[in-house]
Amino acid sequence: MNLVLSDNAQHWTFAPITLTRPVGELRMGLFTLAERWALLMENNTPVQFQTENPFIQGHFNYTPDQSDLVINAAVVPNAKLVQKVLGLSDNQQLIYNDIWVARKGSGEKKIPANETPVAILNHRWDLYLKNEQVIKSDFDWYCLKQQTQQLSESNTVIGDKNLIFLEAGAQIEACILNTTNGPIYIGKNAEIMEGSMIRGPFALGEGATVKMGAKIYGGTSIGPFCKVGGEISNSIFLAYSNKGHDGFIGNAYIGTWCNLGADTNCSNLKNNYGFVKTYDFESHTMAQTDITFMGLFMGDHSKCSINTMFNTASVVGVSANVFSDGFPPKYVPSFAWGENEKFKFDLAIEVAESMMKRRGLNMSESEIEILKRIYNWEK
Repeated sequence: MNLVLSDNAQHWTFAPITLTRPVGELRMGLFTLAERWALLMENNTPVQFQTENPFIQGHFNYTPDQSDLVINAAVVPNAKLVQKVLGLSDNQQLIYNDIWVARKGSGEKKIPANETPVAILNHRWDLYLKNEQVIKSDFDWYCLKQQTQQLSESNTVIGDKNLIFLEAGAQIEACILNTTNGPIYIGKNAEIMEGSMIRGPFALGEGATVKMGAKIYGGTSIGPFCKVGGEISNSIFLAYSNKGHDGFIGNAYIGTWCNLGADTNCSNLKNNYGFVKTYDFESHTMAQTDITFMGLFMGDHSKCSINTMFNTASVVGVSANVFSDGFPPKYVPSFAWGENEKFKFDLAIEVAESMMKRRGLNMSESEIEILKRIYNWEK
């Protein structure tokens, strides 16, 4: 039996982050959606992905058989819900408030789920809006049953010290940690440098670094091997991305291998305090939302220059190089070079590979092919 996370035809919903990955590889809380399901299953069940995304077809698209459990990847589970899923018999389907959660076989027999998921993701902004509750849930089932490393006495703790968890090799000295509103998780070999101020709920992934004097507010998850500094609020960084200097990022989602130049800032609130419009990948238009706070969504491998100023609810595609005399457009397409030109594909790959080699990694042929498909799609 395999566990199959299905995009459920929502690959455009969470773009630009899902232009290069299935929905199941999105990060919230302490883990990606796939990591969370696998850990909660506790039986080493292989995780596969089912997607309609044309850019990643052939790389992530698994066809389930009758014995597999097919999961709605946009459902964030808890332990009780996972047990309900594991209890499904052949051709049963688990339903929560008219939303399918999981099925086995045809799924023709519908079973109501009384267990409440941690969250159900309907829009890309749900990723940061619901991140606070996901961090809290992850901490409760993952951290409270394990032994934390000792916190150095050089740190100042406001709130419950038991809501701070350090994995092996985590380093943190001379910082202010506030758990009044939620827990703080520091991953394996991660470091928070001196003078930083952290408010929970907060999660720092393996090998990630918070630079000196950073100010990080709750509802923030920094993924593995990222480097961040300055001011960050209610935002998610996937992995291997950098915001190493001062500047503000709030209510944002940053993909992998991104780099935000020094003093990059994003507005997360309109001057009139109204609901924002943001780019919609299905209609290819600016769509009205019922959301007040929205910052920046940036796809993988995109970069921006120093002093970049992003408008409220800005969207940047994959492998864009953003620079401008003023505010960049609210939608910057994939492989944009500045405002009016297109990044040459070979040069874009060269830049991406240079960044990856600095971390001791190489770009695979599969990754290059996915980027090529996006490049040819983005006219």
